[in-house]
Formats: sequence, C-alpha cells, structure tokens
Amino acid sequence: MTQSSPAVAGPIHVDPEEEPPALAGQSVTLVEGSTFAVSGRSGDMSADGPEGLFFRDVRLLSTWRLRLDDRPLQVLAVLPQEPFRTAFLGRVPPQSSSTELLVERRRYVGEGMREDLRVRNLGMQTVATRLRLDVDSDFADVFAVKEGRVQERGEVSVSLDGDTIVLGFRNGALHLGVRISATSAQAHRGGLAFDLLLPPHSDWETTVMVTPVVDGEEVEPTFPVGLSVEESHPAQRLRHWRARTPGVETDDVELLRTLRQSMEDLGALRLFDPEDPDTVAVAAGAPWFMALFGRDSLLSSYMALPLDPTLALGTMRTLARLQGTQTEPRTEEQPGRILHETRLGADFPLTRGGGNVYYGTADATPLFVVLLGELRRWSIASEQVDALLPHADRALAWIEQYGDRDGDGFVEYQRSTEVGLVHQGWKDSWDGVNFADGTLAETPIALCEVQAYVYSAYVARSHFAYVAGDDAATERWAAKADALKAAFNERFWLPDRGWFAIALDGAKRQVDALTSNIGHCLWTGIVDEDKAARVAEHLMSPEMFTGWGVRTLASSMGRFNPMSYHNGSVWPHDSVLVATGLMRYGFVEEAQRIGAGLLDAATEFGGRLPELFCGFDRSEYPSPIPYPTSCSPQAWAAASPIQVMRMLLRLEPRMPRGEVWFDPAWPARYGRLRIRDLPLGGHRVTLVIDGDRAELDGLPEGVRVIRSLRTPLQPARPERG
Repeated sequence: MTQSSPAVAGPIHVDPEEEPPALAGQSVTLVEGSTFAVSGRSGDMSADGPEGLFFRDVRLLSTWRLRLDDRPLQVLAVLPQEPFRTAFLGRVPPQSSSTELLVERRRYVGEGMREDLRVRNLGMQTVATRLRLDVDSDFADVFAVKEGRVQERGEVSVSLDGDTIVLGFRNGALHLGVRISATSAQAHRGGLAFDLLLPPHSDWETTVMVTPVVDGEEVEPTFPVGLSVEESHPAQRLRHWRARTPGVETDDVELLRTLRQSMEDLGALRLFDPEDPDTVAVAAGAPWFMALFGRDSLLSSYMALPLDPTLALGTMRTLARLQGTQTEPRTEEQPGRILHETRLGADFPLTRGGGNVYYGTADATPLFVVLLGELRRWSIASEQVDALLPHADRALAWIEQYGDRDGDGFVEYQRSTEVGLVHQGWKDSWDGVNFADGTLAETPIALCEVQAYVYSAYVARSHFAYVAGDDAATERWAAKADALKAAFNERFWLPDRGWFAIALDGAKRQVDALTSNIGHCLWTGIVDEDKAARVAEHLMSPEMFTGWGVRTLASSMGRFNPMSYHNGSVWPHDSVLVATGLMRYGFVEEAQRIGAGLLDAATEFGGRLPELFCGFDRSEYPSPIPYPTSCSPQAWAAASPIQVMRMLLRLEPRMPRGEVWFDPAWPARYGRLRIRDLPLGGHRVTLVIDGDRAELDGLPEGVRVIRSLRTPLQPARPERG
C-alpha cells in the first residue's frame, strides 16, 4: 500500500512508513464509503493531528471540539457499533460544579456526518450550563493531513445564519463547503453554542448535521433527521451483507471470532461505484486508503472469494472501466494498464496535477487476468466474466508491449516522473528492493513475483481459450507460459544460495536478498519442482519464519530490521500467499505452521490482523509486536484468515470442468467446522469437517469431488483434455 511523500524540491522518495503518529494511539475511526472520520476517544477532532471528517479525500472538519462551561469532557467510554457509527460518553472532570452531567455523543458518518447530542442531569439540583461546539475547516487534502504538511491554500469563507454556520472554500476551479446546523443553536464564527437549564433528572437533546457542499449544491445526507438509522442505506447494506455471507460454525472460539471480524471488516471496506451503484469493490484500508487500489483490491477480493465473490467481480468491473487507454507520463497511464490507486482530492502527489488516477504499478495488470481466471474456475457470473475477457486481453497486450521494456520476456518497471513511485511492486517503499549486503537495487527492475503473476496470467488465458475451443490460442498462451517459466528458473535462480533472486536490476544483475517474495512464486506455480524443496526450506528457516508469520526479509540480510516496513516485518497477506504456495507444492506441515501462526497472531490482536506487525521471533516475545502505524482494518489483512481457512481446506474449484478439489488438511486443534451457504457454481454449498468426515453438500448436479491436493495449475493444452 502506498503513501505519498511531501512535495519538496528535487527527487522524491515515496515512503510508505510516513504514517501519522497519532494513529498509533487511541483514535476512533468511522468509515462509510469514501467518507471517514478520525477522532480521539473523547470524540473531539483537532487540526494539530491527523484527525477530522474527510469527504472525497478532503478534510471538511479540522476542528470539532465539545466543551461544557469551557471545560473539556472526561472520557468515560467509547461504545462502537457498526463501522459507520459509534457513541462517546463523557463528563466534566470532578472539580467542576457540573460533575453530575453526563454527555452522550452519537456519531454517524456517511456523505457528511450527523451527531446526536444528549446532556443528562443525573443530580438532584437544577444546573445551568453552556455547551459549546467549536468547529473549523482547513479543507486540506487527505495527503497533506496524513503527512503533516497542511498549508494555507485557497480562500476560506464563513457565513452565519441563526442556528447555522457555513464554511466555504475556493481554490481555482475547486469550490467546496460544509454546512453545520443544529436546532436551538446560536451560531458564531467559531462554531455553535447552546444555553441549557436542566432540572434534576432531566435530559436535553439536539442533532448537529454536517452537510458537504459541492459547487454550491448540498450533498444529500446519508443520515437525515427524521429517518431511523436502521432504515439508512449503510445499515440496510450491512444487514444484507451479513445475511448473505456464509455462516461459519467451529469448535474453536478464537478462530470463530477472527473469521467474524474478517467478515465485518471486509463489509466495512466496501466501495460502491457512484457510476454503477450495483457494483461493489473493496477499498485497501481505513482510514487513509478508502479508495480503490489495483494490487490491494485484487488480492483482497481473491482471498475473500469464499466469503463474497461479488467483491471480486465488482473490483474487476471497476478496474476495467478505468483501464488505461493512452500514454500519459504524469500518471504513468498506458493502454491496457491496470491502475495502482485512485483518489478524489485535488492534491494527488503521485500525479502532480495529472488527474486522480495513478497507474504506476507492475503487478496489478497481470493480477487482473489471474483473478478473472479464478472467477471462471468458481463459475461466478459467467456472462459478466466473459464480458471482461477483452479487458484481460488488453492487459496481456500491455504486458508484452509496455511491461516488457527491453524485450527480454520479463516485465520491468521504472517510474516516468520524479514524483512517481520508485518501486512498483507490493514492497513499494523506497528501500524495499535490496541486495543481500543491503545495497539498494536500481531501476529498471524485474521483480520475481511479477514474473510469477504474468506466468499465472498466461496460464489463466490458456484455460479461457481451451474452454472456448480455440486450439490455436490455447497452444499460444501455453507456449508463452512455458517459455516464461523456463527463462525465470534459469535467470532468477541462485544455485549457490538455494533461492530465487528477488529481482533483476537495471544491469540484469540478480538482486540476491532472501525475501518472502519467492513464496508468491510457489503460489503461482512458476517454480520448477526440483527447486521447490530448497525454497520451502529457506522460507521456513529461523531467518524467515518467526512463529507468527514469514518475514519480508531474512534476518541474515544486510538491511534486515524487524521494525521496518518491508525489510523484516510480517505482512499477513504475504505470509498466507507463501503458505498457499507451500501447500500447492505438497509442503503440508509447513503450510499448516504458517497458517496456525497467523491465526494465533490474530488472537493476540483481538481477532483482527493488522496490515503488518514487527518481525520479532515468537521465542523472543510472547505476543506479536504491533507496527505502530499499521492500518486497521486493512483489506488484505482482513481477508488473510479467510485464505488461511481455504488453504487448510485445500478447496480448489474448477467448475467449468465439473470438478472441485477438496482434500482438507484441517488441523485437529481447530475441531469441527461447518460453513453454510458457500458460493460455488451458482449454488450455495454446505461444507462440513468433523474428525475424518469431510463433505460438500449441495453441489450442482454432475460436479465431482476430487479427494487429492490440487498442485499448481498447469497451462491448458488441447491434447491433454
């Protein structure tokens, strides 16, 4: 996941570790679509930190502060509910004369914000008090807030009208505003005030509405006054999501809590396409990445397939709509290329005025084809999948015409402007690709996992051609897969080390660090059988496996740091893809150990895996050590426990051929498992694991269950059937 660096003179190193430090503490985040709010546990928001109400990547509220008799509230409790709403309880500290007043703040976020205020006099005396809500907006871009570089820009205006304050902002063609109003309020330039007279045991209530204004038009509120919250679109969508996601029953209480948390988090991270409301994609993570990402959204929705295949389909359709059509250096758009990231704000550093879509990634384009092939194997929305096949072919054309920069058969990357990403794989921090001695690799760079994704894309396309009865195309794509696999195993293999280079650098030297990236190569099947055992041995060595997961960089490497972002930390999505690759090559016990380690880590984190955590060994500390600026919830971390479950179930559908591989390697420690309404081939299937019993009930007629491990998918060939 990528974060942009401050705008400075000279070359820019984009550093994903530059997260706001305040988020490592006690913050409360609410999210609904592309609107989110970050506050302290009191409910207050301060312009001094990375807090506020954000709408379409702009901070509409930078100050939101409640006071009673000019005193801040003492936090009593935060009562979280759905992702879009919570309640804050507070009182004035004891030395005040108003200590018997309880203040409730019920906040709802979505296309603006609604906050219901209630003051309760719990004492025996009448209390006269003044409630003040301080408000302000700097209309700062989300990147500026996140990176602590907010500066004055444009023209901010303030207008008052009785119980309403309107803050406006103009900067060139950008015209935004926010309307804040409440019944019985007295509006002033700093916010709203309320004079209260509360008899004993009485209550006072009001509702504060925060309404965005875009080009002079107010945005319709998601939670209007007079409409029950339960009748709102977010509440209805969440109920529908919960009702149609598979039901999981297991004897292991912690496993159940983790899987349920994963489902809730993925539900919270859904994005609804304004141009196609029926299309649902998945955002990368909250709070700063509530946007469509190429790689993150594709891998997250791949891992979430057993939970909800519509996430994958919606993500694919949205990415297809935004697929590159022209050559534009500022955004790195190229015909057929799948985007890296979208943003709605006016200040998008990665494009420096070039638009709100940035395409600088080497892996999203082949992963697009890989996921389309997976959807076909699950027989999900076959007509819509077929409609996306031309987009897959355009993606494959990009691989050959633009991705392979020098014609050597490998896909390389090199940014086209100084503000673009230096590294364009999933380890996209400035130092994420390095040699064993710690020396940084120089671009153009061909990453090992990108070649693996391209191989998998060729394999997927050969199967599309096979099903269509196109023998010539089947052979052509199979031959391309074979050629790439042979070249990869020759050029990337380090025979004296027993692992694959993470990359070839600009001089075609092997970048020889031992990294988790090579596990992705097992996942796709590009690794030759005679090399797999040595790769597995290194991945499970003490230098790589911590007991919780697989380190991104081995502890024996020069740049190793267990507290780094990409050079020694553990990323759940990365580890589970490594485990899936090990399982596919038959390293069952090794895959189980990684899966169990990740689920144990989830338990230690309260059921929610973070984006990443520190790479200390399990023997060194009794619990995984949090990475201080990790996103949570984060999509591919939320989807990782679901992928662990699928990996351990060894569930691999190939519905177009009437086959489902199902040969569980389910550890006895998790006991009985039952999954209801698992989507397969347009049917809802029940899966049961109970001791030696393993069943799939409700499969479409004629589909046979294969009780063996599905090894990595091979290219299709007509003569092989």
